[in-house]
Amino acid sequence: MLFTQDALSKIAAGDVDLAFRRWVRPAVRPGTRLRTAVGVLAVDAVEAVEESAVSDKDARRAGYADRAGLLADQRPGADRALYRVTLRRVGADPRIGLREDTDLTAADLDAVTTALARVDARSGHGPWTTATLELIAAHPAVRAADLAARLGRETLPFKADVRKLKERGLTESLDVGYRLSPRGRRVLDHLRGTNRP
Repeated sequence: MLFTQDALSKIAAGDVDLAFRRWVRPAVRPGTRLRTAVGVLAVDAVEAVEESAVSDKDARRAGYADRAGLLADQRPGADRALYRVTLRRVGADPRIGLREDTDLTAADLDAVTTALARVDARSGHGPWTTATLELIAAHPAVRAADLAARLGRETLPFKADVRKLKERGLTESLDVGYRLSPRGRRVLDHLRGTNRP
């Protein structure tokens, strides 16, 4: 589920607690946790609703001025149903704390490098984790398309790989491009064999 930055800010402030989406089938279910730029959101309820059941009050709870504005913003399609999603912010993104954590023992660092080796082994395009960390370290805040081109890769698969590094707290997304997190720099030093206890 994608949200505009404005919607995320309103959710974080507690001003928005509903979202409406037209889906062929629900993309989330109750209990889903969504990591966003403003923290983790919990999905509490997902229910199909008729347009006629949507009120102006619902629209305001979803961040719209009125019902008409909300409905006009929905994806068209006869094969899609309208869903009301009840959600709330439940905490900070755990990746933020992880990427700041550099208090890693030699065993911790070995565990991270072993996990990255497993990711490389499962890759359909060969080992990529260290090369991608090196590239981001050398070229922070560079567009993903430009970074992908340096590796001779397509942009979308490259971005998917960087997200895998982000999940491990090793990279951070910027307005343009990426940078290594403090944890990522520590891990890259270890991969280079320059880490010191």
